[in-house]
Amino acid sequence: MANENSYTITVAVQTQFLNDQSAPSDNRYAFAYTIRIANTGSVAARLISRHWIITDANGKVQEVRGEGVVGEQPWLRPGDDFSYTSGAVLETAVGTMRGSYQMLADDGRHFDARIPQFTLSIPRTVH
Repeated sequence: MANENSYTITVAVQTQFLNDQSAPSDNRYAFAYTIRIANTGSVAARLISRHWIITDANGKVQEVRGEGVVGEQPWLRPGDDFSYTSGAVLETAVGTMRGSYQMLADDGRHFDARIPQFTLSIPRTVH
């Protein structure tokens, strides 16, 4: 019988400022983020949808919901992982993202995989 630990998805994030797609004079700051989703539980599950909460340094909040990620709904067996890269555009040089993936386990149970908050920011220049 499955327990709560059976439904465990681990999320790791790496971010990158996209200088060539940004225009600070127009309050446009583009970022890429690469996410690795790993099934660290004991039940296979499919990523059905996503929910993002994106907040810039001015406190402006955008919520994004949609099916799957980058056009896919990956199915992850225990021990499997899936990585993808996507992007976000902010009006400020710093912001945060957090959210969740809505998962459907092979046993029919729906559960959320938490995406821990991470920071989007332009790199600091050291002289």
